[in-house]
Parts: sequence; structure tokens; C-alpha cells
Amino acid sequence: GPPRPWRRLGPETPLTVIGQIRPTTGRTLYRDDHIGLCVAAGERPLVSEAFARGVIVTGEGLRVPGDRRARITAVPVTFDGVTIAVMSSEVTPRFTDIRDPGELERTYIATFGRLARMVAAGLFPYRSAEVADEEAPRVGDGLFLTDETTRIGFASPNAVSALHRIGVGGNVQGRRVRDLDLGPDVVGRAISGGIPVVGEVEHQSVTVQLQALPLTDTPVRNALVMLRDVTELRRRDRLLISKDATIREIHHRVTNNLQTVSSLLRIQARRLESREANRALDEAVRRIRAIALVHQTLSTETTDDVDFCDVAETLTETMRQSITFPERPIDFTVSCEAGMLRSQTATSLAVVLNELLQNAVDHAFPQLWEIEDQALEAAPALDESPIGHVEVEISRPSPDLLSMVVRDDGVGIPADYDSQRSGGLGTSIVRALCGSDLGGTFEVRRRTPPPGSEAVVQIPLRTIA
Repeated sequence: GPPRPWRRLGPETPLTVIGQIRPTTGRTLYRDDHIGLCVAAGERPLVSEAFARGVIVTGEGLRVPGDRRARITAVPVTFDGVTIAVMSSEVTPRFTDIRDPGELERTYIATFGRLARMVAAGLFPYRSAEVADEEAPRVGDGLFLTDETTRIGFASPNAVSALHRIGVGGNVQGRRVRDLDLGPDVVGRAISGGIPVVGEVEHQSVTVQLQALPLTDTPVRNALVMLRDVTELRRRDRLLISKDATIREIHHRVTNNLQTVSSLLRIQARRLESREANRALDEAVRRIRAIALVHQTLSTETTDDVDFCDVAETLTETMRQSITFPERPIDFTVSCEAGMLRSQTATSLAVVLNELLQNAVDHAFPQLWEIEDQALEAAPALDESPIGHVEVEISRPSPDLLSMVVRDDGVGIPADYDSQRSGGLGTSIVRALCGSDLGGTFEVRRRTPPPGSEAVVQIPLRTIA
């Protein structure tokens, strides 16, 4: 039987407009946007009847400019046997009423009628659909109709032109689609399976997309096939793939070059006798590694975004391995909920994290360097228990903010320390990157409760969106 309405409609039952589509090639009936408009059911009798009876209702309804009534086709939208909405096609009487429409127009109107019956029966939209996702059907798309044997009964001029571009010449009306050499039988699959099927045909440098929709409003299934020339879209897709591959290769080469620079600096450091010069070069190598790490990540990604949690964990582990050994162990922990960041932001933030880790090790644990000196002088084995802890916490406290905190349990900062003025090269780098590149803030403060200190970086999320 017909679908039942989800509720009874009285004359005063409110009806709400939830969607509106204007004609593409004709004059619009309504100048205003009616989405959200509420009217009483009694003011729209044809729509109310379609709701109540669950059948398609046609007739004349609202008066329109020119003191004429609009022609209305009210189609019940059915889901699981229940009418949940009504789709109303509303047009003004025009000169088409006094002339015979052409074959193209008659076919389009008849096809709409079949789709409307499928909507009323709950057969459209399809429950399982393999549909083209580039965009909705357009006026310029070609169209042809087939019977259950895939024989073409009608082909629009645009469909004939599209078929000609992929090597199908002559009159196609009366021919079976399977005889046109269009590759996979998308039309046959759509008719037999009762679901839409999408395929593409390439001929020389032309690509045409076929989208076959089964028409299931009658016991004998037919198919509506839309054709679109997607040559330019596929050309752009190939360019994007090539561009992505090129960008990844560039990141790979940048990584290799930065690693070469790091190796040269390490070689130079081994030739120096000054401990201070050695430490300066080691810091330079770690800064370069931080930048190289981001480029290495990007060389394996298909987008320009980086999972910064992976970067933070790798960077922290690299720092642990490079500045600690059994005679001076420091525990590092990372807690991260940063998500994906743009490459430029990730690069700057990686350098900032590297500097904050380096500062935590250098200034929070002065005994570390005493232990290193003893180790280098071949002192007896020392206590191998950790001399300190460094914690990295990266989070998004609000949708608009990213926060990065590096905490230690070391000696803490002096009482007169000013993070905006004090500090050496590393702190200056952090201030510059946080202020100019990231548009954020940077602060160093004593931990509460002591011991130790914490460096806090906060970045507005809009700068990394």
C-alpha cells in the first residue's frame, strides 16, 4: 500500500521548507530564499495531500506574479514505508502550454516522472550507491536511455557528441551499449544489480565518465546513463599526482642535504680541541636535525601536513640519545595531542622544541656536565640512576590554541630571570620563532610546586589551520 505519513496533518499543522533549488536554465519562481519558512498545512493543500496519502499529487496551487497559479507536482519522500517529507516541483504556466515540446524536453520530463515515482516508492535515492563524487549532474551532461537489454532508445545531442569524442561514430539509437566498445559494462551491471555504477572510457587523449542509474519504477528495469567529458579533470589529477611526487622528492633531497651538513659539522667538531667549540657545533647539529626531521616526514606524506606528535617523539628520543649515556641518564617523557600541522609551522615548532629540550638539559642539571668531565677522564663507574626528568606536553586546551610545555625537575631558574630578555642563543631563537613565525607567546617560569622550571609556548590555531 501507499506509505503512511509520520504524523497526521491538520489545517494548522506547520510545514517547514528545508531545501530549495532554483532552475538552472529558466526564470526562478521565487525571488526570496524560502529555506526555514513555516506555513500552515492548509495553505499548501497539494503538499498536505501528498503527505497524507503518500502518492504523487499534481495540480494548480499558489498564485504567482501575473495573477496566475503555479503548476505543482508534490512528490512524497518515503523512507522505510513512511512519508517523511514532500518534494514539490513548482513552475509557472508558460508558452509551453500552447506548443508541442520537442523530443528532448519530453524525454527529460518523462525521466523526471520516473525518478519521482521512485522517490515516492522509497527506491530513490539508492540505498547503496557508487556515484560520481566530482559534482552533481549538470545541464551540459549528455544523457541516453536504454531498455533492459542495454539497447539505446534515446540519446541527447550532448551524449552523441561525447560518444563521438571517444570513437563511437554514427547513429547510436537502437544499438546495444555492450556493442559500442565502452570498456566495462557499467550499464548492464546497473540494470542487473539495481544500483548506480560509474565508469570511465579513455580514447586517445579524451576521457568520458559514464554514470548509469537503474530506473526501477517498473517491473522491467531500464537505465538512465549520464555522460560527462572529464578530460580536463583527469589531466589536473595527473598534474597533482606529479606535483605531489615532485614535492616529496624535494623534501627527500633537502633531508639528504641537511644530513650532509650535519655530518660535516660532526667531522669538524672531532678536529677541535676546545670543549666549548665542540658543544656549540653539537647544538648546531641538533638544530639542523630538527629541521631535517620535518622534511624527512614530509618526504613520505602525500599532503603538506605533518603529524607533529611523531616529530616530537622522534626529536625527544634523538635528544636523549645524543646527550645522555649511562653515566648521566635523564628520563624524557612525551605526552602529545597536537594532531596535524602545516609543514612550515611544524618546522618552526620542531626547532623551538629542540631548543627547549637543550635548555632544559643545559641549565636544569648543571651536574650533568661535571659527570661528563669525569667520564671523559676515565673516572670510576658512577651512579647510573637518573639525575633528572624532562617532560614534554603538547596539547590543544581549546579549539583555537596549541600549547607546548617542557618541564624539568632541575635547579630552576633564577628569581630575576626574564624570559623576554634573558638567555643565550637558544632562548633568542625560541623568542624569534614564537613571535614572528608562529604568532604565539613564550614564557619560562618556576614550577609550582618546585623543584624545576617549565617553558610554555602557546600558538593561536588560526596560524596553523
